[in-house]
Amino acid sequence: MGSLMDLIAGDKRDIVLALAIEDVAAFADPDRFTAHLSLGGGLDPTWLDMFSEAARGLGETGEPADFLDARSDLEGVKVATERILERVDPVWVDAVARVPDEQFGPLASRWIELLEEEFGPLPREEKPWIRDLAERIVRFARAADGARDVVFAWGF
Repeated sequence: MGSLMDLIAGDKRDIVLALAIEDVAAFADPDRFTAHLSLGGGLDPTWLDMFSEAARGLGETGEPADFLDARSDLEGVKVATERILERVDPVWVDAVARVPDEQFGPLASRWIELLEEEFGPLPREEKPWIRDLAERIVRFARAADGARDVVFAWGF
């Protein structure tokens, strides 16, 4: 089984507090959090590296960086949760936010190709879900662009 993963935009102290008390429903409150994307438990962080690689292939800027390189320690807060919490570089968020709507199809197709190169053929019924997830990641980044903090929370 993959890890439980979320991308959350807002103030890092509020994010940590909500995770510490396991109040993930609070992430839907737009007065407290800028954006939230639950990535569920069906994938692992390497999938986001492959997403980044697929997005890089859309343009000539070399962005976004691999997701692994866009993450860093979450500083300035005490982590009282079993999940790993990492700060997401705003440059990564901005680069993903700039993927144009007309590129959703090519982005998703390339992401699926990369996943299949790494893991073997994906079941046909998984591909629509991955296509939808690619679009949701871009839409999350657009909503989160300019947020005070973007946190990647994950754990097994």
